[in-house]
Amino acid sequence: MQPDPHLVTVFNYYRDAEMRGATLLIRLCNMTGPGDVQTALSRHICDETRHAWLWTKRIMDIGGVVVPLDDGYQRRIGRVGLPRTIFDIFALTVVVEQRALTRYNEHLARPDVDADTRKTLEDVSKDEHWHIGWMESAAKEMARAKGDEKLYDIAIAKYRVIDDEVTIELNKFESGTFGFSFSHPFKPEDIEIARHYREKGARTMQDERNSEPPGVRAAAAAALGGI
Repeated sequence: MQPDPHLVTVFNYYRDAEMRGATLLIRLCNMTGPGDVQTALSRHICDETRHAWLWTKRIMDIGGVVVPLDDGYQRRIGRVGLPRTIFDIFALTVVVEQRALTRYNEHLARPDVDADTRKTLEDVSKDEHWHIGWMESAAKEMARAKGDEKLYDIAIAKYRVIDDEVTIELNKFESGTFGFSFSHPFKPEDIEIARHYREKGARTMQDERNSEPPGVRAAAAAALGGI
């Protein structure tokens, strides 16, 4: 059976968001001093990179191609409201983690989720609760240190507006490309729509595989042979 191009695309977007989230946290590590924040950031980065690998493996397991993206959620957020201070990065990360958890829960709520994808969604979702909690506490403490905890609420509101705009854009892209979004409630016709796009995308995905230089394919296959 050919891989579902909708799933492959969505998993690549999930992967991209986790990888770019880790990159932002590494940047944050270089901006903060020693202590508990560094420890928490190290654990958080570990989670993000593990999540990125889980989505990478899920793409491979369904026969898809792992694709680097330049228009994913994190990139779109950055184009609109790139944070400049440590406090802003913490506030933005709270909003981003909340969005990730919401999206994963929306996907999980659908009855058309296969068992392996459900397991991955549940696995990554478990970590998001801790991510939100510790980042939220740290950001509020920073706001109090500035003399006004309301600064936290103001920053969250600012980034939530940006997050909402980007999420609407991505959902429109997903629905326009594949007929529906996994963030929307399931409809029976989604099954037929998915079948149509799976058949339509089979040739395109094979062309993508064939476009990789033979040497690259051989090296990658050798490197991943034991996974």
